[in-house]
Amino acid sequence: MERAEIAHKLHDAKRVVVKVGTSSLTYSNGKLHIHSIELLVRQLADLKNSGKELLLVSSGAVGAGLGKLDLPAKPKDLPKVAALAAIGQGILLQNYEKFFGEYGVNVAQVLLIKEDFEDEERYANVRNTLSELFAYGVVPIINENDATAFRELVVGDNDTLSALVAAAVQADLLILLSDIDGMYTADPRTDADAKLLPVIEAITPEIEAGAGGSGTNLATGGMMTKVNAAKIATAAGIPMALANSAEPDVLLRLMDGEALGTVFLP
Repeated sequence: MERAEIAHKLHDAKRVVVKVGTSSLTYSNGKLHIHSIELLVRQLADLKNSGKELLLVSSGAVGAGLGKLDLPAKPKDLPKVAALAAIGQGILLQNYEKFFGEYGVNVAQVLLIKEDFEDEERYANVRNTLSELFAYGVVPIINENDATAFRELVVGDNDTLSALVAAAVQADLLILLSDIDGMYTADPRTDADAKLLPVIEAITPEIEAGAGGSGTNLATGGMMTKVNAAKIATAAGIPMALANSAEPDVLLRLMDGEALGTVFLP
């Protein structure tokens, strides 16, 4: 597919799922990066004003809980992580409510678990609820229900969750915002010869080999979870863009068709 055609596809996307990672929303100490959240919301509000239907999958609850309690590191055991998520989720949503409210945009919190995508009735309920929120002009803010989802009930990471949600709502585009510029031939943090891949038409074993582990001590995902998300989205006929959240106006520029990050084609 030619770059101009890809740009046209991104520009014309009507229903867009945006996922933002923990590293894009928090400082290394776990406390929320308020300015980054405000800049993200401003872009989303602008896109909504242009007529887009938006759904935000947001990480950061565990990190916000860590910061609230001034804990030095993310714990290993699930009950402690669940407790931090329960503490941090309200803090995270409070900030989203505040900033979206300044632009006259209503939001709704939706917490999901793996079973919501595996049980037919629950899956239908998720789709119907999100459909009604779109009809009301509300931006759903989704996260995994870490406070109650243990072991076999967890999706495990918000990259995968966002792809499942995108498929459920039949989105036109999935955008993953992270702390890396896109998909590389190797890990650019350790390999100086790593090259950015602007377009990926098929996820090959070589592409998967270039995916590394989790980038920070707060994040649950890494490049492999982003590749897995791309598999889910593209199999559902949805293109996926991966870009750096620190890039100025990254969402607006992506949606305008600018060549940023990596685009995975369906």
